[in-house]
Amino acid sequence: MILNRNDRLIKMSTAENRRKFLARTGAWFALTALNPCERVLAAAKFPKNPFTLGVASGDPTSTGVVLWTRLAQYPIHGGGMNPEAVAVDYRVASDEKMANIVRKGKVTASPDLAHSVHVDVTGLKPGAWYYYQFSAGGWDSPVARTRTAPEKADKLRFAFASCQHFETGYYTAYQHMAEEDLDLVIHLGDYIYEGGIGTQPGRPRKHTGAEILSITDYRNRHALYKTDELLQRTHQRFPWIVTWDDHEVDNDYANDFPEDGMPRTTFLERRASAYQAYYEHMPLRRTSMPSGSNMQLYRRLRFGQLGEIFVLDTRQYRSRKPCGAGVGPLCPEALAPGQSILGAAQRQWLLDGLAKSPGHWNIIANQVMMAWLDRKPGPEIGYSMDKWTGYAGELKNVMEFMAAKKVKNLVTVTGDIHSNWAADLKVDFANPKSQTVGVEFVGTSISSAGDGEDAAEEARKAIAENPHIHFHNRQRGYVSCTVTPGQVRADYRIVPYVSKPGAPLQTRASYVVLNGKPGLQKA
Repeated sequence: MILNRNDRLIKMSTAENRRKFLARTGAWFALTALNPCERVLAAAKFPKNPFTLGVASGDPTSTGVVLWTRLAQYPIHGGGMNPEAVAVDYRVASDEKMANIVRKGKVTASPDLAHSVHVDVTGLKPGAWYYYQFSAGGWDSPVARTRTAPEKADKLRFAFASCQHFETGYYTAYQHMAEEDLDLVIHLGDYIYEGGIGTQPGRPRKHTGAEILSITDYRNRHALYKTDELLQRTHQRFPWIVTWDDHEVDNDYANDFPEDGMPRTTFLERRASAYQAYYEHMPLRRTSMPSGSNMQLYRRLRFGQLGEIFVLDTRQYRSRKPCGAGVGPLCPEALAPGQSILGAAQRQWLLDGLAKSPGHWNIIANQVMMAWLDRKPGPEIGYSMDKWTGYAGELKNVMEFMAAKKVKNLVTVTGDIHSNWAADLKVDFANPKSQTVGVEFVGTSISSAGDGEDAAEEARKAIAENPHIHFHNRQRGYVSCTVTPGQVRADYRIVPYVSKPGAPLQTRASYVVLNGKPGLQKA
């Protein structure tokens, strides 16, 4: 077997960083189960509420779901917990008053994982709502609800979101999302931002320190974001499916290539810290627990006969950005066979899964825009090398595979770009008459880049330059999707401002893709 550069880097970084990182952070016990000699404070009484970061659930299956919380009496100051393991009780009920308990147990919140817990509850009924609650140290968490995936269903409703820069706006979009009748939420990355305190005028909120580098830094930044009440409320209403993009580690990083020329070994140590903190703060199964600077995040979730969701990781395994890493025409490097945004293993996993998928709809949860987007009108060309266009050869291979294997009803949901887009996915984007094999719904940011604008003139120019694109808008918000056997409908929800609380919600545009008819239509 021939390994490409990404595969070799994965193996090298595991070998050379795992032992050193785990020894330094004390995560060894977390990766091999709790140390049997570690003292557990079953009867600990805390002077302050340890559930300041709320609770969450995620990755639902037809018989189970992951429940999450993290104990933190002083959330943005290291958590404020003593360095002992703490016993945490959990309860799952079929009613909001927690009277009819169907599952309960005790788990250990270890200091090695920042006193976070990830409970993989099984044995539940398919397609059912449940309520859950944690208790520790004489305190109870809020009661939250979650839902298992259906085995049979004629409708699935989900919202997807991304890019929630704490400093640049309020999370009003989550206030409205929490009021929708959803089955789940998909978060497509940039859950946190790694930068220091911004100096730009007009920022309504502030980070609490400089650019984050250490495990403590990343934990405090996640905790700061998690203290937002609207974000907590939306976690408490629905199960989430999460993946990362770049700002969970470092802006625009690619595999082991950082943005600013940091030495490779130093950057991998930083990446290891970031990955561990991400796991500690997300409702993920133990199969995603990081090993040094590596973490298994791409995965597949099934929602009955309606479809499957393929969750991608387009950061950890990608090749270095080509063509000067900026915006411009495609160079030979972007089209080269070895240039990959997925890495060989993930690409094969994705293609195999799509070819064999029994789902009515195949939904890809994806970080960066797949559809080609030339941002420069006229003869000048401007493609972003951070998007799939920087890996145009691999993208073409994937699209050709979809066509050859007749992968049915392909829908990609995407974040990253702080703006709304709706596009057809083509076998060859350079040829407007090329076969359409699916659609892409790109959602704007929750708050990143501030208030935004409708950008009607910019949209007109972008659509004229890129005939496969149907819609563009630059306001903040999220996308609400309804999946039925006959169609997938995407409603682009926007808020007119995020610089102050209380913005109303509007539906800016709605598009559908029909069963067996790839390509977008206005709803």
